[in-house]
Amino acid sequence: MELDINALRTEYEEFASRGMKLDMSRGKPSKEQLDTMERLLTAVTCNADCISENGVDCRNYGGLDGIDEAKRLFASMLGLTMPEIIVGGNSSLNLMYDTVARAMSHGVVDGMKPWAKYDKVSFLCPVPGYDRHFAICEYFNINMINVPMTSEGPDMDIVERLVAEDETIKGIWCTPKYSNPTGITYSDDTVRRFASMKTAAADFRVFWDNAYVWHDLTEHPDYLLEVLNEAKKYGTEDRFFIFASTSKITFPGAGISCIASSSANVKRILRELSVQTIGHDKINQLRHARVFRTFDDIKEQMAVHLNLIRPKFKLVRRYFRTELSGIPGVSWTRPNGGYFITLYTPKHTAKRIVALAADAGLKLTPAGATHPYGVNPDDDVIRIAPTYPPLDELERALPLLCCCIKLACAEKQSSLID
Repeated sequence: MELDINALRTEYEEFASRGMKLDMSRGKPSKEQLDTMERLLTAVTCNADCISENGVDCRNYGGLDGIDEAKRLFASMLGLTMPEIIVGGNSSLNLMYDTVARAMSHGVVDGMKPWAKYDKVSFLCPVPGYDRHFAICEYFNINMINVPMTSEGPDMDIVERLVAEDETIKGIWCTPKYSNPTGITYSDDTVRRFASMKTAAADFRVFWDNAYVWHDLTEHPDYLLEVLNEAKKYGTEDRFFIFASTSKITFPGAGISCIASSSANVKRILRELSVQTIGHDKINQLRHARVFRTFDDIKEQMAVHLNLIRPKFKLVRRYFRTELSGIPGVSWTRPNGGYFITLYTPKHTAKRIVALAADAGLKLTPAGATHPYGVNPDDDVIRIAPTYPPLDELERALPLLCCCIKLACAEKQSSLID
């Protein structure tokens, strides 16, 4: 497609003159989604409501692993058993950070060195990937190694080769269902290869961030093979730390989260947690269990979210299809779930697109956020987050976004960008 750079500049300046202030930078639930969970606020209303099914007074100390009702809720969400679950506070990211921190200070295997005592610690990082995963590694000075994503998950030929030959590689980040930001769900073969692969480091761990396990966008969702049950077939269940939360089911600021793992890991984690805390917010756990008494209740809530979110994804795809089809180097994902669409642009244009959008009043996720250290060598990926803005704001943002993409591509075609 031949782009008229002068016409696009005129169109862009007209957008910029409107003084818009629009935000598509993070994958947050919208106000409309949050409003659907008002019943959570009244699920526990008096002292008599604060007693769990086993007679635990949730107002008091204790219950380090969480109340049974909350453990059952996560077990049903993840396809695991209650003894494999530890329930935390509102943030699974907090659990991930703490798990890495404990590994750095005390290791993950009894009798082996803490990770911080090694000369070098590396993580494999599937790209495009999640910036908050990368930020944890950067904070702890963990070396990050890019692994490209395929249509079935991380390139397992590369993963298997690297972990088999390099004992400094201690972990890998995974978002196995509706990956952030590509929307890819790991194939059964990929899951089995994670469970069965040989590793040079005996203390290698997979950080399995199952953030979008029930966040579907169609009535025909992707299927994800449960990795911990698969790992038991190979005796590798200690390898996996599984994380999930209700952040995008109920309230991100007041949800509940969990870490799941093998019995040996659960015992170790609880031993270490007993120094850190006497217990998480059990009343909030009880609220969630009272609202979601069965797994069907979760599915009903996610169907409500689907009806609120799906029109936004459809709107993005419609604009992209209408405005961007036929432009060389421009493509986008069509996920069955999750919170993002990944936009691929010609090389060395993503930062320019984000800057153009910002100057005209549209805030996007920074270019490079999808890669470790904020550096995408090809500068060709932008994470699009449609969920947070109201539909009418999204309708105003998308023409501007498409104009910025076309203008940057026209500049590229005109050799104004190297």
